[in-house]
Amino acid sequence: MEYRRLGKSGLQISALSFGAWVTFGNQVDVDTAVEIMTAAYDAGVNFFDNAEVYAQGKAETVMGAALQKAGWRRDSYIVSSKVLWGSVPNAKPTQQGLSRKHIYEAAHQAMKRLQVDYLDLYFCHRPDPNVPMEEIVRAMTELVQQGKVFYWGTSEWSAQQLMEAYSVARQYNLIPPTMDQPQYNMFHRRTIEVEYARLYEAIGLGTTIWSPLASGILTGKYNNGIPEDSRMNLEGYEWLRRMLESEEGQKRVATTRELTAVADDLGVTMAQLAIAWCVKNPNVSTVITGASRASQVTENMKAMDVVDQLDDDVMAKIESILDNKPEGMGFQTANS
Repeated sequence: MEYRRLGKSGLQISALSFGAWVTFGNQVDVDTAVEIMTAAYDAGVNFFDNAEVYAQGKAETVMGAALQKAGWRRDSYIVSSKVLWGSVPNAKPTQQGLSRKHIYEAAHQAMKRLQVDYLDLYFCHRPDPNVPMEEIVRAMTELVQQGKVFYWGTSEWSAQQLMEAYSVARQYNLIPPTMDQPQYNMFHRRTIEVEYARLYEAIGLGTTIWSPLASGILTGKYNNGIPEDSRMNLEGYEWLRRMLESEEGQKRVATTRELTAVADDLGVTMAQLAIAWCVKNPNVSTVITGASRASQVTENMKAMDVVDQLDDDVMAKIESILDNKPEGMGFQTANS
């Protein structure tokens, strides 16, 4: 496993990490969670991502029980939560958002569910236009100063919003965000490669990217239609099926078929190729992977062995198939 600094901080985070998402608490029980997380931990993963909203808090509860059962030293792993939407159905105004009240109470609830005394990373799970930026930055700063949070960050904030938070922090002698958690994959590139380009040096922004497999499309499992056991056939995932069946979704499937030939030539899976492509970007601090069984984790971890295979010729071939290189690219690939 490779370890990278989280932005300009001194925190060493594994290049591949694991996220619970909604599977923990819905599809994954504690015993299975222990197996999954142990497979990741044994492969060198030290970051486990979560959020208050995942399975309405159950994801954190399952992960917390799994951490206790695994018995790892607390100083050997990083655990996170994200705050915004709340963890209860039909959340009342004070049970959601980024007010100081909810930021504080959500942090306490997350620590209780995860069975930890502090959160290594704590994210604002999207912007909240109804709360002044100073209140958000000040609340996060207070949690850091109290030792309840070590690093705070954002998720899917614009570069402008991140710079505003940074400016507010500097103006009032507060602590700015260390990282953002944006979507990044072969089909979704602009935020990481263009919008944030100046922030890596200007404020030392770290990135904990999610959806490296583009909701599963980049695994190649939809190359020949939707399998019967796909989550797209489950209640509540109709939106995902509509996305896949849309014109853009089908275009992505067609592109994945072409990319699969590249993976085959390298002797790797399509998923491993897609994850390795994300790791290849030096501005990615860590790639959050997901799984509902330990065998998936084992396969995903092998992506680290693929990174070195992505030489100039392979990257050029991938770029020609994708044909979606954003203008004003913020980092230089081998074929740039």
